[in-house]
Amino acid sequence: MSALNVAKFGGTSVANFEAMSCCSAIIEQNPQTKLVVISACSGVTNLLVELASGIQVPEERQAIIKKLAEIHHSIIEQLSNTTTVAAEVNAILESVASAAEAASFQTSKKLTDHLVACGELMSTHILTQLMRERGVDAQRFDIRQVMRTDAHYGRAEPQVEELKQLAQKQLLPLCQQHVVITQGFIGSDEQGNTTTLGRGGSDYSAALLAESLQACGLEIWTDVPGIYTTDPRIAPKASPIAEISFSEASEMANFGAKILHPSTLVPALRHGIPVFVGSSKEPEKGGTWIRQEVESSPLFRALALRCNQTMVTLRSAKMFHAYGFLAKVFEILAKHKISVDLITTSEISVSLTLDKTDTSGGNPELPQAVREELAELCTVEVEHDLCLVALIGNKMKERPGYAKQVFGALETFNLRMICYGASAHNLCFLVNSNDAKQVIQKLHHELFEQA
Repeated sequence: MSALNVAKFGGTSVANFEAMSCCSAIIEQNPQTKLVVISACSGVTNLLVELASGIQVPEERQAIIKKLAEIHHSIIEQLSNTTTVAAEVNAILESVASAAEAASFQTSKKLTDHLVACGELMSTHILTQLMRERGVDAQRFDIRQVMRTDAHYGRAEPQVEELKQLAQKQLLPLCQQHVVITQGFIGSDEQGNTTTLGRGGSDYSAALLAESLQACGLEIWTDVPGIYTTDPRIAPKASPIAEISFSEASEMANFGAKILHPSTLVPALRHGIPVFVGSSKEPEKGGTWIRQEVESSPLFRALALRCNQTMVTLRSAKMFHAYGFLAKVFEILAKHKISVDLITTSEISVSLTLDKTDTSGGNPELPQAVREELAELCTVEVEHDLCLVALIGNKMKERPGYAKQVFGALETFNLRMICYGASAHNLCFLVNSNDAKQVIQKLHHELFEQA
């Protein structure tokens, strides 16, 4: 490993001039931090996604573009030298206006990626200038030069080996000379078209770059001081976790803990790179270290919540003692690139969930063409507005009576599609979205606040 540290800052950490100044102070305090990966300013990606959806009324498009300009220029106005960075941001805003007009005629995932990437392109111009004015030898780098991906717009897959070669050749020499400021979330395909890694992909970008540069550490700076036993905004008595294993944190990320992107830990795990999660607003409060091995492994570690879930239930009497039914179902889903998350089965039915992770947001949908093909095999029922609750822990299957404790606390709620057994680290189930927060509060009180 090299002595190079990678630091990633999320949208709230670069939301305004004060937030960016805090980021710079954190970077300045660690001489090993040579690569800084940042998101778009808070709220910007949502506005760009709105433009990409195809707004027909010109005045409505202009109102959003004006709001984008205000977010960025409110920071630029507090810089000493505004001319160059203002011109760079304005040029990107002109590109946004042109792409938004094109989207009003016809939307596409390729155009959406082009639009939403503009948030990171603007924020990196501003942070680079701010850091220079603080006396840091900062250099902006367009990550699309090295973050090579496939052409699956909206959720592109990085080409890891090519990324490593390009990063070693182009990025590492810069990091040895400067503090390099670059974009998370975005990349480019082999044709040079802009791609994105899906919502939350900035964390993943940072981890991939840390791996490619053989970094000694990866810091994820966000708006909360580390990983908690659950979201403190839902359960106020949630407590911080000082240290957590890679496997536990991976489960938390996959099942909805918004502090980490589900894929983030994979590159770090491959090379044993420790990951630190802390608050850029309150760095003095410390945070959470994620390591391969930790000293304690409690039965119950944390609760995670993931909403916007869609459950598909397929029923057919032909399933009873039949061969190949599930194979046919998954063949259809694979043909249409539908990713299945959770699955439960009975003798004559199978239920599965779809989880949307691309840039378009909202509930995942089962396309009509897929429904029609599945309907030739069985009846198809689709339910929206569900949330997935995941209890993360260790060796739960070895502890008699724990299930009674969990489900006894939730006896007044309607639980759907309970999944357990595939992992030693989680028990999960679906609930109606209206009940989700209450379920988290009740479980957290029972499992984490009674000790």
